[in-house]
Amino acid sequence: MEKILLVDPEKCTGCRSCETACSLYHEKSLNPSLGHIHIVKLENSGLYIPIVCLQCEKPICEDICPVKAIKRDQKTGAVLIDTDICVGCRLCAIYCPFAGPRINSKNGKPRKCDLCNGDPVCVKFCEPKAIQYVDATKANMIKRLNAATRLSELVKTLLGTL
Repeated sequence: MEKILLVDPEKCTGCRSCETACSLYHEKSLNPSLGHIHIVKLENSGLYIPIVCLQCEKPICEDICPVKAIKRDQKTGAVLIDTDICVGCRLCAIYCPFAGPRINSKNGKPRKCDLCNGDPVCVKFCEPKAIQYVDATKANMIKRLNAATRLSELVKTLLGTL
């Protein structure tokens, strides 16, 4: 069964441990800006949002790449960029609606989550469990349960005001 990264922004504390662990694993450097995951803070709400490649079923980045440097790994399901083939045109980063690919400041080529060969490091270092690596089916069930819980809380609040 295919596994995916499930992100829950409501649990993210903005500690950036995921970014740091990712940069150490991939770049051998404790530099969060080099991670393949990126934390964005929404100033108005105080929310931190982990931004990571969603490993789309039909990835736009793969379709748009003019040299076919982007392919899905059959073992992990990750959509990978072959930097040896990549010419650095950055079309994948421009066209991705989810900001998955980021430009590597070292070589000017895009980098993105590769699921760490099926064992994502970011998940191991996310103490509040804002990032989980779960079966795609389980992820859908978790999202439905969370939505049902929020709806139930809203109904209770509304009934309490009547």
